[in-house]
Amino acid sequence: MSAPAHHPDLEGKSVFITGGGSGIGLSLTRAFLEQGAKVAFVGRSDYADTVDQLEKETGNRPIFLQCDVTVVPKLIEAMEAAEAQNGPLDILVNNAANDMRYDALEVTEAEWDTQHAINLKHYFFACQHAAKSMVERGGGVIVNFSSIVYLMGAGGMTPYTTSNAGITGMTRALAREWGARGIRVNAVAPGMVLTERQKREWITEEGKEQQKARQSLKVEMEPDDMVGPVLFLASDASAVITGQCLVADAGVVHTG
Repeated sequence: MSAPAHHPDLEGKSVFITGGGSGIGLSLTRAFLEQGAKVAFVGRSDYADTVDQLEKETGNRPIFLQCDVTVVPKLIEAMEAAEAQNGPLDILVNNAANDMRYDALEVTEAEWDTQHAINLKHYFFACQHAAKSMVERGGGVIVNFSSIVYLMGAGGMTPYTTSNAGITGMTRALAREWGARGIRVNAVAPGMVLTERQKREWITEEGKEQQKARQSLKVEMEPDDMVGPVLFLASDASAVITGQCLVADAGVVHTG
């Protein structure tokens, strides 16, 4: 991937990213730091070493707050701690997710609730908290991560697929409700992105080739490929875009 476009309006902005220590989230954290933003991120693991490395790479040190996003009070507490250091949030990126595989005939109520807690519920309450201060200051930006799995009706992961349909519906509803208050809300729906976890747990060489065959562009997408779409939606370059789901999948599904 070539270097992302520089967006001068992102410099100094207060950014909060869920799941910002690995995979796509790590690429986003690095990219916002390179834009000169003040970045805070949360994750369940300890990313203290990652913070040090990011500071060496970008010259800009992020704030890391260890947090299980499914515990909503702890997530809000982390967001408040980030705001205390970086100032009120200008940009929220909801990225944390877990695409566990399940046989729909075997899904338990507990598994269903757990999947929706990580893949949908915390998105809403993070949006709600961020929007309260954004309204007071005349606006802000929210970017939610969805997935093309709901557009394809992907089986074998029905709780995750359902959650992502919900994310897109929520995005459109919040964009409509908060637009008059200056808050833009959009979503990004990636295709098959070759994160380390995906390669370790789900993606086989055969599966990768099958997906590339479906794609209009015969490329292998990496986490950095999601940077451009998110920076675009977070920046003034997309100032009149809201309520949209930007598909970034090398041309598997077509919308419009």
